[in-house]
Amino acid sequence: MLGVVENHSSPRTAAFFDLDKTVIAKSSTLTFSKSFYQGGLINRRAVLRTAYAQFVFLAGGADHDQMERMREYLSALCRGWNVQQVKELVAETLHDLIDPIIYDEAASLIEEHHTAGRDVVIVSTSGAEVVEPIGELLGADRVVATRMVVGDDGCFTGEVEYYAYGPTKAEAIKELAESEGYDLSRCYAYSDSATDVPMLQSVGHPHAVNPDRALRREALAHGWPILDFHRPVRLKQRLPALSVPTRPALVAAAAIGAAAATAGLVWYASRRRAALV
Repeated sequence: MLGVVENHSSPRTAAFFDLDKTVIAKSSTLTFSKSFYQGGLINRRAVLRTAYAQFVFLAGGADHDQMERMREYLSALCRGWNVQQVKELVAETLHDLIDPIIYDEAASLIEEHHTAGRDVVIVSTSGAEVVEPIGELLGADRVVATRMVVGDDGCFTGEVEYYAYGPTKAEAIKELAESEGYDLSRCYAYSDSATDVPMLQSVGHPHAVNPDRALRREALAHGWPILDFHRPVRLKQRLPALSVPTRPALVAAAAIGAAAATAGLVWYASRRRAALV
């Protein structure tokens, strides 16, 4: 059990999810490096460098300074990229790259929150061109993500218009609460990184997911629940009949899984009885 998600009909509430290493097992932006290479956006050297950055990220060694250097590197790297081409590459490879690395536990939580009538919002430092399609894949209601400046030629200038990182995530959540009528004291938030402590502190139900050392200390000090997500699973495996899950489909997945497990137990019991006769 991941924990009971309480149902409150009024006022409105939401669940805010960090994306990388919270909902999916890797960095969303770095995961697309091979696609960008095959599309001619980056060279082999850049692929190797992003592979190393992915390793540092997964090892939990990416502190604030390293994240800032990564931001500067990725901003410089994408300068001159055609935005439409980026969107097309992400759309073409989304299911192959992202679907297999979605945590089963996170998908279940999204289902639970939607069942409770709560909005689901993805809040990620990755770029909107990557995060928005992932949010749609997950059935999220809204997405907050980093936005790059786009020039008149339809290409990234390399400048950052909005950086969804650290305190700015908390500010975005508060702005959403004002515009959507969320009661933050009854809202939920999930993250793996200590850089998201301001976001976690802004809601009444913060959760640390696969936390880095600094966030684990914060969670223990404040008595926040600590969750361990470790089962990546394809959404198609959770609901084979659909290629892209909708909110009702995600809600139904849990019931289908339970029915399948029950059927398996009945079959096993009948086989046992037959063997004993």
